[in-house]
Amino acid sequence: MKRQNISSGAVWEDIVGYSRAVRIGHVVEVAGTTATDGDQVIGIGNAYEQTRYVLQKIERALHEAGATLQDVVRTRIFVTDISQWEEVGRAHGEFFRNIKPAATMVEVSALIQPELLVEIEATAIITQDPA
Repeated sequence: MKRQNISSGAVWEDIVGYSRAVRIGHVVEVAGTTATDGDQVIGIGNAYEQTRYVLQKIERALHEAGATLQDVVRTRIFVTDISQWEEVGRAHGEFFRNIKPAATMVEVSALIQPELLVEIEATAIITQDPA
């Protein structure tokens, strides 16, 4: 099967050796995604805004891979403060309320920058070509 690497253009992709997303066959894996635009953190101090921004980035990567949010079967949400789960969950629900992928949310001690509150991974399985 052909492999398609999707880049977000982040400088860290070449340094660390990763892609924003990878598609092989009908499966798309989206790497851990944070609320960064270049080296700027979006939504500092606001878990809801960071989650929305992250999910928008994930949606763009999925589209580039030929998938949609409808194809997402799993999300993994890493938060630095589990007490903010409701704000993170509210934003996740705005994107996935009717799709309902399997989802996990766990608290971690830190993300790569102290201002980051949320990191999300996603797995999509394309069941049909988008129209």
